[in-house]
Amino acid sequence: QVQLVESGGGLVQAGGSLRLSCAASGSTFSIGTMGWYRQVAGKQRELVAFISSDGSPNYADSVKGRFTISRDNSKNAVFLQMNSLKPEDTAVYYCNALGVVMGIVRNYWGQGTQVTVSS
Repeated sequence: QVQLVESGGGLVQAGGSLRLSCAASGSTFSIGTMGWYRQVAGKQRELVAFISSDGSPNYADSVKGRFTISRDNSKNAVFLQMNSLKPEDTAVYYCNALGVVMGIVRNYWGQGTQVTVSS
């Protein structure tokens, strides 16, 4: 099993920045791709960005050029630097990790951290 704990959410004005962190523990040897999703109440959870184990990032079009995902494999951590925040970025942000254990792909989630961007 893998446990994910997010931190770094909060309230920020439009145009501001926040940095989210996610620390993994447990069977971290199994972790491959890690990423961030977000969800607004009443809407589906959506992908924000993900990063492969070799460090290759991918972003949703809505955050390209504003958000940067990175990871530190030595600390089993993934980060999301969010700049030029907009009110529409307001959501609960969830850390995600994909792990392969005994040939079975497992999808792990953190508890979520609230990001609120005021206009």
